[in-house]
Amino acid sequence: MSTYIVGDLQGCFDELQCLLEKVKFTTDNDTLWVTGDLVARGPKSLETLRFIKSLGASAQIILGNHDLHLLGVSLGIHKVKDKDKTAPIFDAPDKEELLNWLRHQPLLAEHDDFVMTHAGISPQWSLKQAKSAAKEVEQVLKSDRWQWLIENMYSNTPSLWNQELQGIERYRYSINALTRMRYCYSDSSLDMACKLPPSQQMNQKGNELTPWFMLESRLELEKAVVFGHWAALEGYDDKKVIGLDTGCVWGGKLTMLRWEDKRYFEQEALSQ
Repeated sequence: MSTYIVGDLQGCFDELQCLLEKVKFTTDNDTLWVTGDLVARGPKSLETLRFIKSLGASAQIILGNHDLHLLGVSLGIHKVKDKDKTAPIFDAPDKEELLNWLRHQPLLAEHDDFVMTHAGISPQWSLKQAKSAAKEVEQVLKSDRWQWLIENMYSNTPSLWNQELQGIERYRYSINALTRMRYCYSDSSLDMACKLPPSQQMNQKGNELTPWFMLESRLELEKAVVFGHWAALEGYDDKKVIGLDTGCVWGGKLTMLRWEDKRYFEQEALSQ
């Protein structure tokens, strides 16, 4: 039995199928872990949702920022944008079934050897705190208060974690850390603006930003962290932190890691 972890799909359904064929993936023997952002910008978000859902227990996904935004669009908070290419989802006969399934997915998934979230783990959190924070948000998403949560998640504040945070501010920090984070300031506060690769950002004069996983004050975790979200990294692996988003939807490639032997498999983008 093999555990495969794949970076952001974002509707790149055909590339995923090529990778699964390459590794001879079977639902009888293997499990597919997906780092979030199943939808948006790629050509086949609807097909991707349907396929991952069809895998049942053979797939483990977590929610990314584009997945949460899809729920926001479903509520009419934002309009469907042509560039997101998600309109077919809202015209599909199984729309409600797919969105309800998506809403019940976690923000954090734990393996015996690693933990997976879309953007990473807040440098202020221990693994225990991260799991607790994710669970709090997941419980609301699964409840009849989920619409309130989605309606109020669109903000960059608060940027610092405090155990005393309550209500929407507590949930919003957790959502941002788990699904949108890239850089942090030296005090561990989140920066939601910069998307540059570290090679460019960290050489800028007056730079105050550090990738969340390089922050000196970051709490050390007992397990490796696997994440996606940051295509500009073009992949990252220092064994304790592994980034798998290699920008397939932007013309890059889709990257998959087989955990047991740490072997990487890649599929170049078939379309943009």
